[in-house]
Amino acid sequence: MSYSAQTRLRDIPVRVVRSPANAAEGAKPAVFHRRRRAVQLLALVLIVLVPTTGLFRIDPIAGALVVLNRQIWFSDFFLFFGLWIFLATVMVFLYSIAGTVFCGWVCPQNSVAEWANYLTRKFLGKRAEVSLDGAPVRVTASKDRLLNWAVLALCFVGASMMVALVPMLYFYPVSAVWSFVSLRPDPALAGSLYWIYTVFVLIVLLDITVLRHFWCRFICVYRVWQHSFKTRQTLHIAYDASRASDCQGCNYCVSKCFIDLDPRSTDVFDSCINCGECVDACNRMHEKQNKPGLLRFEFGERADHAQAIASKRNNEYSLLGRSRWALPFSVLGLAMFVWGIWSYEPYHLSVDHGTGAAGQAITDYQIAIANKQYREGNVRVLVTGIDPQNYRLSADALTLGQVQHQSLTLSISPQLKHGLYPVQIEVRAQDGWVGRFQFQHFAG
Repeated sequence: MSYSAQTRLRDIPVRVVRSPANAAEGAKPAVFHRRRRAVQLLALVLIVLVPTTGLFRIDPIAGALVVLNRQIWFSDFFLFFGLWIFLATVMVFLYSIAGTVFCGWVCPQNSVAEWANYLTRKFLGKRAEVSLDGAPVRVTASKDRLLNWAVLALCFVGASMMVALVPMLYFYPVSAVWSFVSLRPDPALAGSLYWIYTVFVLIVLLDITVLRHFWCRFICVYRVWQHSFKTRQTLHIAYDASRASDCQGCNYCVSKCFIDLDPRSTDVFDSCINCGECVDACNRMHEKQNKPGLLRFEFGERADHAQAIASKRNNEYSLLGRSRWALPFSVLGLAMFVWGIWSYEPYHLSVDHGTGAAGQAITDYQIAIANKQYREGNVRVLVTGIDPQNYRLSADALTLGQVQHQSLTLSISPQLKHGLYPVQIEVRAQDGWVGRFQFQHFAG
């Protein structure tokens, strides 16, 4: 064939069309990978949004918890304790049914570690690996250059500095954190905060450069709590041993497991985090033969085809039975939280009597009003039970800043006629809240 004919044949566009019967199977290979990346990204966004939107954080200056942008005092016991019970029982349901899915799909530690693995392989080669057994990092010869190492180091340091800011959001408002970043003075910031931040940066840097998934495999005490609820019925990776001949000479699923496990022989208590990467890898390998992979997610132990339906039903009953005891606590916690929100007092009113001279009646009272919200509030103060001509308020209206408290003085005339007077202090806020405090004043 002449050269011109070969050129014409080469220029003919070729389009590979997948048959409809195999189209569904061809769409499977990376389904878990894509979904997991979306969940991981959403989890990281939520970790930042939770404190910045006021859903939950800690106010170190006031020494109080903040839930839904409101300070939680001991008097708001139902709100906080109900939320804690509800979240704890929801996690029990998650661990009992889905096992370690939280670790593989939500945990920020694993998300950051995977990102560090990706950058390491991008700049140092596909086989680059960090190990804690003392072996040097394996680097591709063509990428063992100073520029690659420098860019990788800068990425790790920059990421460490960014991640170390996240814990600060749980203790300081966004404005204070921005003042910290921009090196502007802020009375809300502690003087030693820069040292604390430096320690956090070093810890994160150590984690993403050296520890990575070693933390998940051997250090994380959180997994002990998870394993307390795992059984053979909990979601796990299952292997189709009946097709073991299709698996000979292939360790692709093992190479894709960043926890260094063999997905074909997982157990109840192991380091598997149910990420699904091995399932995607196995499906990808068998896609060319138009066959499903040998790995899949499954509840309960694998049964043969004749027992599959009954086994699935038994697994469901077992899971429901193990989590049924937590349901009343979950409902109780949710009810307590809703009641806490409904009965929440955004302001706090208290009245304390002053100290008079020995043998003399008390005529001055201190009225303290606290704003528990992270927004400004305006209140008016009314006194009933005594003729307005016989008392004097230092102020009858106050503007309270965010989580601020102020005091005013009620002075009752010493010329008041002898007797016992029931006095009521009423405080009305601009947002509709009304607080009352009653006490007895003795005029002698």
